[in-house]
Amino acid sequence: MSGEIGRNGTESAAAGPPKDAKLYRAKVYVTLKPAVNDPQGSAVRGGLHSLGFAAVQEVRVGKYLEIRLEAPEPAQAEEQVAQMCRQLLANPVIEDYRIELEPD
Repeated sequence: MSGEIGRNGTESAAAGPPKDAKLYRAKVYVTLKPAVNDPQGSAVRGGLHSLGFAAVQEVRVGKYLEIRLEAPEPAQAEEQVAQMCRQLLANPVIEDYRIELEPD
C-alpha cells in the first residue's frame, strides 16, 4: 500500500484496496465486559418485566455493526476490522468485540 501514515503509525487505507482485493462482509458485535455495570440493560429488563416477561433474568445491551470492505485475503480483512475495533468501534477498557467475516 502507498497510503498516508495514520495516527497509529500504520498506513491508512486512503490509497484504496489492491487490485486483487475481494469483497468481505464483517459482522461486528460489541458488548460490555462482564464485570461492567449495564444500566441500559437493567432498564430494558425492567421494561420487559413491566410488560409481563417476568422470566427475564438479565439483559446486556451492545452494538452490532456490518462493514463491507475489500482485502486480498480473509485474514487481512479480519485484521483491518480488528484495528477498526481497537481504534474506534469499541472501548477496550470496558467493551469486548467479536468479528464474523464472510465473503460478500
